[in-house]
Amino acid sequence: MDLIDTLRSTGSVRDFTDEPVDDAALARILDTARFAPSGANAQAWRVVVVKDPEVRTHLRDLYLKPWADYLMLTAAGLRPWSPVNDREAEAAALAAGNDAPIGGMAAQLHKVPVLLALFADLSQLAAVDRDLDRYSLAGGASIYPFAWSILLAARAEGLGGVLTTMLIRAEEEVKQLLGAQGSLVLASVIALGHPVRQPRRLTRQPVESFTTVDRLDGAPFGPDAG
Repeated sequence: MDLIDTLRSTGSVRDFTDEPVDDAALARILDTARFAPSGANAQAWRVVVVKDPEVRTHLRDLYLKPWADYLMLTAAGLRPWSPVNDREAEAAALAAGNDAPIGGMAAQLHKVPVLLALFADLSQLAAVDRDLDRYSLAGGASIYPFAWSILLAARAEGLGGVLTTMLIRAEEEVKQLLGAQGSLVLASVIALGHPVRQPRRLTRQPVESFTTVDRLDGAPFGPDAG
């Protein structure tokens, strides 16, 4: 597949057929993704391929609570767990509850053809914003390009997938379940499989809606900016 077409069509896929993904295909995906950039080329990631049915079911069970919370916060008009949220508004939204049944990938996580737990080694991350009085982001720059490369490599294999961070809300339980110790922390869980529907070109905001010249309040930059 052409690189540009791949970049423009690798969206989040959560609906998979029952067709299995063989280990050889998954090995090729990870073999390609390992070339992703990381700070000092530390490659500070560890991947667990979760196959055991009981472990998968346990992960599914751990996923359901934060996903339910996500839905409740969204229904209340909040961006779930935004660092700038009003915590009292969040607490009120969660206290209100929601009895709606949970379906989709959350309910079927244990049946996803490929389930990868991606851990980051904090001891290998140069988190240059660690000491700033704000939410830290920089360390993720050494981990999430690898996760994105997994999704791109999967697309090249005719597969689809999604990166979810929901299980980070249950990080300690996940670490115990998967044997992660010390400085390892959960960065994401990646689900892969054969899509029920092959993704097409995605719709996104135009460049000039988020790019400006010289300053954030500068003129929009785009193909017709001059």
